[in-house]
Amino acid sequence: MPSGRLSVVVTRRLPEVVERRMQELFDVTLREDDTPMSREALVEAVRTADVLVPTLSDQIDGGLIGQAGERLKLIANYGAGVDHIDVHTARQRGILVSNTPGVLTDDTADMTMALILSVTRRIPEGLSMMQKEDWPGWSPTAMLGGRIAGRRLGILGMGRIGQAVARRAAAFGMQVHYHNRHRLRSEIEDELGATYWESLDQMVARMDVLSVNCPHTPSTFHLMNARRLKLMKPDAVLVNTSRGEVVDENALTRMLRAGEIAGAGLDVYENASAINPRLRELKNVVLLPHMGSATVEGRLEMGEKVLLNIKTFDDGHRPPDQVVPSML
Repeated sequence: MPSGRLSVVVTRRLPEVVERRMQELFDVTLREDDTPMSREALVEAVRTADVLVPTLSDQIDGGLIGQAGERLKLIANYGAGVDHIDVHTARQRGILVSNTPGVLTDDTADMTMALILSVTRRIPEGLSMMQKEDWPGWSPTAMLGGRIAGRRLGILGMGRIGQAVARRAAAFGMQVHYHNRHRLRSEIEDELGATYWESLDQMVARMDVLSVNCPHTPSTFHLMNARRLKLMKPDAVLVNTSRGEVVDENALTRMLRAGEIAGAGLDVYENASAINPRLRELKNVVLLPHMGSATVEGRLEMGEKVLLNIKTFDDGHRPPDQVVPSML
């Protein structure tokens, strides 16, 4: 006999407490391992489930959504970014999409500052030296990095995370500048001490550090392309904790190798884990495995939002974090 509970399919392993709560509330299918779900398994899931809970590693494109059964009514994404979901096609099929905004703001902003400091103060080089027992001792001219106080920080994308980065950077004594699709209200600019640049090109050409904090959309794909990267000062640093597709990774790699940009700190990549191998060879580059949101607290709060979105939908109401095409 049918249980009367929503059928929910989760594509990846989630924190145990989140999975346990899902089992209490819904008829949930969980993964036994933490590998990405195959395309065939995703097709089966959208054909049979009421709710799909994907992650950024799942491509929920138009072709997949087109194979969805009549039962599928909600895609409750475990994550804030939805560039891997065809929201337009879902809407046409009468399928709601929700996400988990806001809970990862501080974690990602913290990692942005960590990358800025890691690149400018050469922290990975120092760590490698110590691990290899290759440190000859202190020297007045050894391992010299650069002070970040007084440097110009350009923030590309001044949403929740961009503003959180601005507050942290100001505490370190950096001068905060930003470019955004829409200018912030004057009172927010005053609070952040941030200078708005209508022209991204002009801002990029004058910054010491550029932090990419905008989402990946069709309009931001390769926003930092080869032409725009060439506008950066030779002693400038680029940090990206947003989406890899915003930066032309091959162009960035060429310029870093040629010394046309001083360094980069990257937590995200254009082709997911298929990183340009030449990036790995560079001492002036810090590479992290998409750790910006990787805190215990953040992952649990993401799960709580997924649960709330599904439960609210199950109760006959609009999910509080519903995503619509006009938001993208």
